[in-house]
Formats: sequence, C-alpha cells, structure tokens
Amino acid sequence: MSSSSSCLDDEDTFKILVATDIHLGFMEKDAVRGNDSFSTFDEILRLAQDNEVDFLLLGGDLFHDNKPSRRTLHICLEQLRKYCMGDRPIEFEVLSDQSVNFGYSKFPWVNYQDNNLNISLPVFSVHGNHDDPTGADALCALDILSCAGLVNHFGRATSVEKIDISPVLLQKGRSKIALYGLGSIPDERLYRMFVNKQVMMLRPREDESSWFNLFVIHQNRSKHGPTNYIPEQFLDDFLDLIIWGHEHECKINPTRNEQQLFYVSQPGSSVATSLSPGEAEKKHVGLLRIKGKKMNMQKIPLQTVRQFFIEDLVLSDYPDIFNPDNPKVTQEIESFCIEKVEAMLDTAERERLGNARQPDKPLIRLRVDYTGGFEPFNTLRFSQKFVDRTANPKDIIHFFRHKEQKDKKDNITINFGKLDSKPLFEGSTLRVEDLVKEYFKTAEKNVQLSLLTERGMGEAVQEFVDKEEKDALEELVKFQLEKTQRFLKERQIDAEEDKIDEEVRKFRETRKTNTNEEEEEVREAMIRARAHRSQTADIDMSDDDELMRKVSGPLSDDEDIGASMPARGRGRGRGRGGRGQTTTTRGTSRRGRGSAGADQPSSGRASKAAGKNMSILDAFKPSSRQPTARNMPKKTYSEDIEDDDSDIEEVSFTPSSFVESRRTSSTSTSYSRKSSQSQAAKGHFLDDDDDEDEFDPFKKSAPSRRGRR
Repeated sequence: MSSSSSCLDDEDTFKILVATDIHLGFMEKDAVRGNDSFSTFDEILRLAQDNEVDFLLLGGDLFHDNKPSRRTLHICLEQLRKYCMGDRPIEFEVLSDQSVNFGYSKFPWVNYQDNNLNISLPVFSVHGNHDDPTGADALCALDILSCAGLVNHFGRATSVEKIDISPVLLQKGRSKIALYGLGSIPDERLYRMFVNKQVMMLRPREDESSWFNLFVIHQNRSKHGPTNYIPEQFLDDFLDLIIWGHEHECKINPTRNEQQLFYVSQPGSSVATSLSPGEAEKKHVGLLRIKGKKMNMQKIPLQTVRQFFIEDLVLSDYPDIFNPDNPKVTQEIESFCIEKVEAMLDTAERERLGNARQPDKPLIRLRVDYTGGFEPFNTLRFSQKFVDRTANPKDIIHFFRHKEQKDKKDNITINFGKLDSKPLFEGSTLRVEDLVKEYFKTAEKNVQLSLLTERGMGEAVQEFVDKEEKDALEELVKFQLEKTQRFLKERQIDAEEDKIDEEVRKFRETRKTNTNEEEEEVREAMIRARAHRSQTADIDMSDDDELMRKVSGPLSDDEDIGASMPARGRGRGRGRGGRGQTTTTRGTSRRGRGSAGADQPSSGRASKAAGKNMSILDAFKPSSRQPTARNMPKKTYSEDIEDDDSDIEEVSFTPSSFVESRRTSSTSTSYSRKSSQSQAAKGHFLDDDDDEDEFDPFKKSAPSRRGRR
C-alpha cells in the first residue's frame, strides 16, 4: 500500500474492497482451467484481509451456475470461513432497520452482530443473473451462504409490481454510507418498471445531504436491444457512485455521467467466461475509500488470472499474400495462422516472467474472417500443435464470414446476413426468447400460435433451458387454457368452432397488448411449475418410504424373494420375474408411480397426465365433465379475480407463502421517497480531510453492537 493511500486511512474513512462476477465453478470439470475461479476468489479474499478493509462488496454472479455443485459450494464455504472469521474488531455500525434490509432471511441482521459468530470480514453481496433465486421457495446459492452466516445477502426484490429499495445505512466515525442494492432482474421487465415509475429508492429523512449514496446493480449496461438494458439516465441523480455488475469488461476507474452527475465504476469479471475482446482486458478489483462525501478508487491488479490474448485476421486485407484461386492458399493461410499464434505465445511468456502465481498456459484466440472466396482449414489438426502450450487448444481458431445480402428480387423478408456479421461467441446476447420470437415471425400460418403469445412461449422456454424448470411449458399451456375456458364461458359463445376460434384470437390479441398481464401469467405459470415439482418430489419420497416399509418386513422360508419384492421398472413387458403382476407393483402405466385402485383418488403424475387431454371444447361440455377446481390437484394458491371494463376476467394466482412473506418495507420514520436533490452536495474524489461536524440522526435508535472477543 502506498504511503499516500495509507495516510488517508483514519477513523472516519471507510475502506471497501469491490469485486463483481467471480463465477465460482466456471469450467470446474476442465483439467486445465477448473481451478481458475477458485484461485482468483482466494486472492480477492486475501487482498481484503491484507488491506484490512471494513467489508467486501460483491456485485453479483458469485457463482457461475444457478445450482452450483457440491464441490463449488464446499470450496466457497471453506474460503469464506478461512478469511472472514476472526477476532479483528468491526469499526462500523448499521443504523438502518435490518428487518427491512434482510427481511427475507431467517436471520434478519448483519452477520457480525450475531452472538454465535465471530466475523472479522463482513461480505455484502447482491445476486446476479447466474445465481438468482429460483424454485418453489425462491432460494439462491447466496441464501445458503447467508444462512451459514458468511455473507450478507441484500438488494433482493420480492415484488414484480413495485420495487422499493431501502438502503443499508452504515456509519464509521463521521462518515455515513447509504448502501443501495438491486439484484438481477430481467432487463426488459426492469426497463418497463423504470419507465412506469415503479422503482423507488428510499432516502433517510434526517440530514439527507450528509450521506454518501452507493448503489450496487447487476444488469446490462451496454445496449443489446430496445429495452434489453438499463440506461444510466434511469437511475436517481442523488446517487454518488454506481458499482455496475454483469458487464465483464474491466472499467473500474469511475467515470462521470454528465447528465446525472454521478460516477459509475464497472469492475468487470475476475475470470474469463468467454473468448471475447472484453474479457482480454486486464482484471482488477478496487479498493474504495469513502470519507464524508469524498471517494477514491484504487485499482489493484489480480495476479492469479489466466492470461488471455485475442487477435483478428481478415484474409481479404492481404491480397498480395492470399489468392483465392491459388490451389495451395489453404496451406498458406494455415502457416500464417501458426505464425500469429506463436507470436501471441511469445508475448504471453514475456509478460508472465516474475509472476509465479499466474497459470502457465494462456488462453489464445485468433478470429479469422475468410470472406472473399477462401476456405477454412482443419481446426482439429491445427489445435494438435498447441495442446501442451495453451489452455484452450480446441478453440484457438474461429472462422467466420459475412454473408452477402440477397437481391431485392428474391422474396426474402428477413436478412439473416446481419445476424452473422458478428460471431456469436463475442459476448452475443441472442437469447432463447429471441429465437422463439424470430421463429414465429417467419413461420408459416399453419404453425403459428393460436392460444399462447410468442413472448409467453419464449419466456417459458427460457425458464426450461436456464433454470431446468421441466414443467414450465406444460404449466403455461394449462394455465392459459383454463383462463381461456373461463373467458369463453363468461362470454356465452355458441359451441361452433369458427366462433370459438375468432373469440380465442381476439382474446389472444388483447393479451398481447397488455404486457403486464402477460408477464403476470408467465410468472404465475412458473410458480405453478415449481410447486408441481415440489409436490412430485414429496410424492416420490413418500412412495420410496412406503416401499422400504414393505420390503423391510421378514420373509417366510417358502416365500420367493423375487416375487415378494415390488417391481421398480416402467412396466414395459412381462419379463424379469413377472414385473408388474404382484399386489405391490409400482405403476400400471409406463410412467406412473404408485398404483391407483378404483377406490383411490389419483394424484401426482396421474393428474398431470390427465391435464394433457384438456381442450377449448371442454368448456362447452356438461359441468360434470368439466375440470373444475374440485377435480384439480390441491395446490396452495390464493385466487384474486378482478373485473375491468373490457369484460375480460383477469385472474392472478399468488402462492400463499409469497403473499404472507410480503413486507411493508416503507419505513416512514426513517426514509423519504424523494428521488433527487440539489447537486451542490455531490460526492467527489477524496483528496483532503473533511472538517464536517459530527451529526448522528440515529443516535437514539442505533442498535447496540456486541463486544468483540
């Protein structure tokens, strides 16, 4: 630490180590790169300990996978316990209502105030898009760390209708920080909520100008679509510094937004998760010092990050060397690429000298644009030359070319050449939802959606792919089918197919224009899918318990063990000991679990199979055959029906646990809903001492802090 920096450290100065996008567990099964994320996280924690920071601030995506492996969780817990527990006293205190800041936790208080823990390095973190809450209980990996008392998870929004961001109020000496946080939310949804004024940042009522307002966000910063990002202008202008996660390119030096007059710091990722130019920038973490309304960000380069070099080669730029008509041009291109890769390896070797902590095999990427009649060579044969010298021998070379635009005389409605103008690996944000929308835009009429919307289908497919919600599509179809049936019954439509189709089409168009309602439908379908998964898991466990109870009984000497054991198969045939013929046989259908007799009500997967045979015409059958609520599986949903002027029934389902857990987070005695202030008191870089008088508006209500051991 430099002497100029150390002289700034006093009893009024906050010292915060800032990092984002650590991605623990990235490529953990790779023999060469498997430990990269763990080594860098260990270095970050060591830097926090060596610099004696007040706390470590993480900007999301601590884990790479939504459901990290046991190995990843074990290493993370091991490292946090190694560096975060100890006897060093905590020199700042929390002044805000912690039941509001951490209300969704079973332990709603900061971990260093827990009498059962001895924390020397508090960690505050928001969740990212890789480790966001999912499942029936809306849990994420950070909740496990929070329950263990190793991480303070904050900035979690519990409502999709309105977001009130309550800051964690911290004080050290005469310096006070209002720490705001917002975990990852789908960009399009959050964009719309900002436009509709549904995001409110609460401010302390007392002495607003004395607080340094620090905001941690994990969203797209660069524009990837009309609404698939969050403009900086959406954020309140009373903020002083924004820590922006999710973007992997390191731009940690604070840059000033001249319109909002706040600073934005983008720390970037600590491990390269894609072979794109943004990942090739040197990786850093930031040591942030805050004193009063002044700040200073010190860049600290990471020493354990694997080197990454990337270059572009456009063959058409070398007409004197490469001639497409030359029969040996492919061999010449390959030889030229070998020279390029060798040059990058030499550069890596020179830069690695003197740093024993850096991995010895670098990442190398050579992007070759072969537009102009050239042909690519065999990349597998090429990679064999560098197996022992690079960390990514299989994808060193990437060939791409720009497709030429079609003539106007060809009746082509979509120009796919624009899609191929940039390689997909370069941080492309083309999502499954976009592919679904693009498909239905160009699909023929006979394969167009008639009941669902493209947006709803796209989000359901996204949940299926990203979060492994296997029932997402089915629950969305069932939910929308039920709603459409109720709509048709209320309208008293004649049982004629043409009229039904017309009403369904109108109903679908109405939903497409009402984006809020459509988003609520998708969200409700996802909740139902998660609840169904939990029910199925409970049924499977009860079946297994019953099986063990039956099997554990003693057998008589004359009993055939093979005949007495319940069959555990799918019942596809009569072989293997007469499977499926005893009284304890599990399942009479191919996928059924548990035999349902004539007197037993069906449950679990049996009811799931029955739901697949529903149709619009079922709404016009006698009531005895209609799938009413009495015949549906029992689920914990509370139903709210609101009628508007359009005679369309709007039904929203909300899990009872979710309704009960919603808290009134507006603490009127401590916060005000003002969104902006005069710019006269804006924060600036820390360069001298602050002579402000001590003023503690929370002196009487500050929670008592336990004594240190």
